[in-house]
Amino acid sequence: MLKRKIEAQLAEWKDSRDKKPLVIKGIRQCGKTYIVKKFAEEHYENMVYMNFILEPDKKAAFTGNIDVETIVLNLSALLPDSRFVPGKTCIIFDEIQDCKEARTALKSFCIDGRYDVIATGSLLGVKGYGKSSNKQDETPDSVPVGYETIIEMYPLDFEEFLWASGIGEKVIDAVKSCFVKETQVPNGIHNAMMELLHRYVIVGGLPEVVNKFLETKNVGLVYNVQRRLLAGYEEDMVKYADDADKPRIRECFESIPKQLARENKKFQYSAVRKGARASQYVGSIQWLEDAGLVRRCYNTQITELPLEGNSMKDCFKLYVTDIGLLMAMLDYGTQADILKGDLLGYKGAIFENLMADFLCKSGQKLYYFHKDSGLELDFLMRYKGECVIVEVKARTGKAKSMATVLKNKNVYHVNSAIKIVHYNVGRNGEVLTIPLYMGFLIVDCYADTIIPDIDLSQLADL
Repeated sequence: MLKRKIEAQLAEWKDSRDKKPLVIKGIRQCGKTYIVKKFAEEHYENMVYMNFILEPDKKAAFTGNIDVETIVLNLSALLPDSRFVPGKTCIIFDEIQDCKEARTALKSFCIDGRYDVIATGSLLGVKGYGKSSNKQDETPDSVPVGYETIIEMYPLDFEEFLWASGIGEKVIDAVKSCFVKETQVPNGIHNAMMELLHRYVIVGGLPEVVNKFLETKNVGLVYNVQRRLLAGYEEDMVKYADDADKPRIRECFESIPKQLARENKKFQYSAVRKGARASQYVGSIQWLEDAGLVRRCYNTQITELPLEGNSMKDCFKLYVTDIGLLMAMLDYGTQADILKGDLLGYKGAIFENLMADFLCKSGQKLYYFHKDSGLELDFLMRYKGECVIVEVKARTGKAKSMATVLKNKNVYHVNSAIKIVHYNVGRNGEVLTIPLYMGFLIVDCYADTIIPDIDLSQLADL
């Protein structure tokens, strides 16, 4: 059993007042079905479950009127052993992208309020690529805007991988404390965490892959599962994409390892196919992003907040959202090289994608900075209310671009940087150095800022 952070979000949703039906979207095989069924079994007296891909006959419950009374009556006939008890029943619509009418019916359940409803769907389906919700047939009424709560689920992040590996909260809290206080991690913990990080790099966070690793510790068997899942994603490209886009989507996806090997990792269409143009492939990249397989990292015009407002949408890098999938796209044997530390030049690309994995799974957008002069910063992010540089160094080396930016504050307006390396915590002026495994701790500390109430009585005399 894998402990997942989303379980806390599900509990918070269940206890909330005036809750709406919950839609959990995410990349295929990230564990959506398992986690919602586990949650419903533990928190409700009754669970009513249906999977619209495996049980297409259940779609019949949503033909005709889609008021709650009619739907429950229809489901009772289709699922004879089901029990619908108001306030004590959780209804799960799995793979809801294959039943557009069920997605529309969430509005009825929201207004009715007697039953808690959780729907799951692939990112493709939720965005309207599902086979039964063809883009031409999609209507605004099929998505009940304002009547559902949406949560995006990711494969296991590094902290969840640590839990799965048997690392207790005391150890993780000690690492977090060292990060906050900028003190060195004890050598024993540091060495163990570096080893665990290398394992995370080769395994990634897809639950089936993690379980196979925990069961066998066999890199070959892990790689076989990863390759099978990759084949499944490629089947989705055939199943869901428009015919004209199918070969281009696969070409874009398969070009990513080659793109990351370049000194300037800006996505170049000529690396996909000689003579290729942006107009031919921009839709393919969007498809891959919608599927949750990749994430764009946009170049910014200036090193200032807001990063989104300063980003250039036609200039980006492309990272795989789960580091394990990137490793599965590389030659077999790369995993052993990572564990032994034998990888040479490509190591930088892998650990840069690792940082993208950390940021993506914490829900953050990706940005970098590059100028034609050669000045380049791996990542820029909002941290403690400021624009901060994040540089990833897989090998010992100076970050010349980072030093240039920090020396010219009147030009670049950046006051601090975080350098991620193999060695322990340290600080040198404006630069905080942290080990690679601490990368998952770099999150926007202002994201959950609570705005205090205003004492309106002070305005009474006005």
